[in-house]
Amino acid sequence: MAEIIFVDTTLRDGHQSLWAENMTTGMMLPIAERMDNAGFEAIEMISSSHMKKCVRELKEDPWERVRLISRRIKKTPLRLIAGRFNTFGITPQSVYHLFVERMAANGLRQARISDEWNDPESWKRKVDVARDVGMEPIINLIYSVSPKHTDEYYARKTREAVALGVRRLCLKDPGGLLTPERVQSLVPVIFQNSNGIPLELHTHCTTGLGPLCAVEAIKLGIRVINTAVPPLANSASNPSVFNVARNARALGHTPIVDEELLRTVMEHFTGVAKRAGLPIGAPVEYDYSQYLHQVPGGMITNLRHQLRRVGLEDRLEKALEEAALVRAEFGYPIMVTPLSQYVGSQAAINVIVGERYKEVTDQVIQYALGLWGKEGGTSMDPNVKDKILNRPRARELAKWEPPEPSVQEIRRKHGGPGISDEELLLRWILSKDEIAAMRAAGPPKEYLSAAQPLVALIEELSKRSDCSQIRLQKGDLLVALEKKSP
Repeated sequence: MAEIIFVDTTLRDGHQSLWAENMTTGMMLPIAERMDNAGFEAIEMISSSHMKKCVRELKEDPWERVRLISRRIKKTPLRLIAGRFNTFGITPQSVYHLFVERMAANGLRQARISDEWNDPESWKRKVDVARDVGMEPIINLIYSVSPKHTDEYYARKTREAVALGVRRLCLKDPGGLLTPERVQSLVPVIFQNSNGIPLELHTHCTTGLGPLCAVEAIKLGIRVINTAVPPLANSASNPSVFNVARNARALGHTPIVDEELLRTVMEHFTGVAKRAGLPIGAPVEYDYSQYLHQVPGGMITNLRHQLRRVGLEDRLEKALEEAALVRAEFGYPIMVTPLSQYVGSQAAINVIVGERYKEVTDQVIQYALGLWGKEGGTSMDPNVKDKILNRPRARELAKWEPPEPSVQEIRRKHGGPGISDEELLLRWILSKDEIAAMRAAGPPKEYLSAAQPLVALIEELSKRSDCSQIRLQKGDLLVALEKKSP
């Protein structure tokens, strides 16, 4: 039987899906070398969305995170998720090239490339950039469910991806929408059109079916599965590496991963989750409504928040039903960032205002104009498109063309020749005040775990406000803390 190999998603997708990107660099560093020695084919490290979170909320330098991790993970290729650089902004090609180049310069060796429309022109631009900076490109075939996402569609997209000469494809299921039956029908179609190029599976557990889909994929000949280490597996994340390895073994295959070593990684992150109050992933019940609206789990939380702010939280189900209608009228975009946000936000606006498309965002106008993918503008319902574009703001945006400045022009605007490439990229997506606050916070903080109980105890006791002196004694060791008067 075959060897089954694994791509780890713990530090990127597991972190993003379950911990809302709240994992600090200090939480990653203690187990980086163990992950490097676990036998993964690759480890997902970062995407552009992590960079904003690092700076704004964690007050950490994302470039320093990449450097520190790449110094510890030396044997296993680190992956960049190379979709958009500015998730909700149209990015000049020069900025995108610089972003990928700096990731390569700091040790990342693979780029998993996405386009929210599975557009071959967009794939080619990104593949060319990855190759230009010395990274291996892997193309995502993003899965979706709609009248147009048929077997013929995926056969055509597979051929278009293969024509770019990549050495690996990935069937990416960001919404957890694959079923075992759909895996059985779709994977052979991709294999028939892939010209022998290996295929890996990246699916989520949102509907509870992720582990079953991995089993069917293995049965059909997929030998590379994307998994996460608990507690950053399951729920809205990827299947557990332990579960998939166990099932592969039961099928007679040999999982190539050190499960005993990964148990220490699981223990580390479980301790982090409990101490920091972060979610612990768990299997979820099957939810058929996910196939109707296809709104990602994190977006449902945002929809609820938007409705709560205007006292309409009880209309959440109505908003999800509206999202299904909006998606159909928008031409069935794949519900992946940023398109899923545009669909979900417009659905919430329609429900809040009480009149469909009376109010629309600039991004929805740009979508109708084809600025977020030509397919969006051409496949939109004509009546809805007319309603969106028949307003003064739309006529104003119709005259706008996305600029394509050079790096030199951008540097002149954002600080001059003394600004490093990495600082320049941060200034492109963040404000100077946000970057300054991050710099003021200093280098990444060491994360103290249960392996350092005395230090952890002192840290927790120092937070108490009900005492002014603390004395810890064990044998001849005495530690005394005294709170100074203000």
